[in-house]
Amino acid sequence: MPSHLARWIGLAGSTLLAVVAFLGGAMPHGNLRPTPVSIWQGPNGPVILIGWAVGTAVMGYAWWSLRDRVPSTRWALVTVGLWLLPLLVTPPLGSRDVYAYSCQGASYAAGINPYEQGVSALPCPWLDSISFIWRDTPAPYGPLFVMVAGAVVRATGSLVGSIVLFRLLAVTGVALAAACLPVLARRCGVPGGRAVWLALGGPVVGVHLVSGAHNDGAMVGLLVAGLAVVAARPGRAGPLLAGGVLLGLAGGIKATALVVVPFAALAAIAGGFSIRALVRDGGWVVGGAVATVVGATFAAGLDFGWISGLEQGNLVVAWSSPTTGIGQTVDYLGRLFGWHSDALPVTRAIGMAVLAILLVWLWWRARTRDPLWHAGLALAATVALAPLYHPWYWTWPLAVLAATSRRRTGWFAAVALASAFLVLPDGTGLPRFTKAVGAPLMTLLVIVVVVRLVRSARAARRPVAVD
Repeated sequence: MPSHLARWIGLAGSTLLAVVAFLGGAMPHGNLRPTPVSIWQGPNGPVILIGWAVGTAVMGYAWWSLRDRVPSTRWALVTVGLWLLPLLVTPPLGSRDVYAYSCQGASYAAGINPYEQGVSALPCPWLDSISFIWRDTPAPYGPLFVMVAGAVVRATGSLVGSIVLFRLLAVTGVALAAACLPVLARRCGVPGGRAVWLALGGPVVGVHLVSGAHNDGAMVGLLVAGLAVVAARPGRAGPLLAGGVLLGLAGGIKATALVVVPFAALAAIAGGFSIRALVRDGGWVVGGAVATVVGATFAAGLDFGWISGLEQGNLVVAWSSPTTGIGQTVDYLGRLFGWHSDALPVTRAIGMAVLAILLVWLWWRARTRDPLWHAGLALAATVALAPLYHPWYWTWPLAVLAATSRRRTGWFAAVALASAFLVLPDGTGLPRFTKAVGAPLMTLLVIVVVVRLVRSARAARRPVAVD
């Protein structure tokens, strides 16, 4: 597809999604227990669902068609900006999380520790806009974001005003990522235009980071900025400390951003790897990140309850998480033979154990290879092996891999494209209603991926014949 045609086709898809947001987005006080059938049978139901599917497909196709042949960085920035423009002024699309942000901010502003009590303890004046599952659970976000949420609610005092500021925060994060992605890409030998396009042009960014106003937008912006600063000035104490602080700020929003810090410490080394060089250069990055997270925790007047808050993902059971999908499949197969059990805790625990081993292996391997590309792989593994998967989670590894991967971009772009179809406009997750089909398919996909990885590893170890 010619680039000029792709630009306007993608804009048409984005505009259609904006219309869908007004017709059936995640409105406050809406139906909190919808199903795909109830949406279809509701007001404008067929228009909403068909418009969402067509808009996502059109925007996704235009993005996918240019993933490896972007004309220039300027072209990518202008086109991404055009595509995001219609989604700046819509009701929240694809998620109700922004209402939870507002209520958690209201709790914190009222002197309640959101890591100890759910938002129903206040009670939040906008409680009826939040999904039932998140009303009595602690906040899973970092201390910096809790402080920001409290400041947003104090400044606005209204739900609409809070949504506006949360969206502004997300857009600022996307803009920061757009500014820093070319810098990071250039340091990694990757075309800047391709990095911007892959990281920010897909529908998952427009729908979930911008229209959905997810705090992942700010996290991704700070994450990319921190890595760009570290990559631009290895061996320089001041820039490395600044890069560590930026990564710490990202971790203060969502703790999963801290996964990249050990890899950033390797990228900070000027020259070859050694323990002395790691301490000398990487210590500034690690120290800056740790000091920032600890400082934000104490500045918020909170304890380290945000660490235990990360466990809230176990409450959601959806096959979009590979370890959850495998657990569901095991249970389904067991019932066929009269065996009733709960395999989810086991498969999820195995997934976390595999993740721990994999992260250590990736870091050890990154000592003599590209550490920032391995940071992207570490984020991808973290998202894939966690007990819960939401489409916007993939924006974390997507941004880093887009700027650091010199080849084989199709696999992580394909995940981003498929993820855009997992959540309906009002935030209804399709995996909740397709378990019997989705879980076995996810299990089959995991088997195929593992087999291919094993074959690839064996082929790489096979000696090359010399004539």
